[in-house]
Amino acid sequence: MSKVDFLKKHIKRGQLYKRSELSKWSASVDRHIAELVNEGLLVKVGPGLYHYPKKNAFGNEPPTEQMLVSKFLDDSNFLITSFNVYNRLGLGTTQLYNNHIVYNHHRSGTIKLGNKEFLFRKKRAFPKKVNEEFTFVDLLNNLYELAEDQPQVLNNALNKVPQLNKAELHKVIDKYATPKTRKLLASL
Repeated sequence: MSKVDFLKKHIKRGQLYKRSELSKWSASVDRHIAELVNEGLLVKVGPGLYHYPKKNAFGNEPPTEQMLVSKFLDDSNFLITSFNVYNRLGLGTTQLYNNHIVYNHHRSGTIKLGNKEFLFRKKRAFPKKVNEEFTFVDLLNNLYELAEDQPQVLNNALNKVPQLNKAELHKVIDKYATPKTRKLLASL
């Protein structure tokens, strides 16, 4: 059995691997990875990140966003969101954004994983799931980045406060609001 075959024996379809993981089974990991990529067995999906895709009726099945981010961070504690969720609040935001924001405890910066760019933002706290109150506070936290008419969106947001769950809103503000957002909402 060749050394590259020994490496092949240890990888499984549908799984993601970091270069460091593959080095456990190969003394010449970079050469062997290059061979497997050239064969089409492995696909490079990020910095030092490789996928052994499953086949389906349409070709190679890509990894999910959750799988990519989890493997990249070596952590399952993160939240993937987008500015597109703000459109659900009914505050006049209609823009569609081609971004995926990852709130996490480890990394900041823009990283391409698979065929998508993820904007990693290091945060001290974020929820496991998004609710209306978190989305509202997150919109105010990121208001300066929106392509919409920001003063109009802010005015609409301030008018929406009475419709939100007060107890949940206070919890979300305490945990996730930036100082600027806290100051803005303190008067209400």
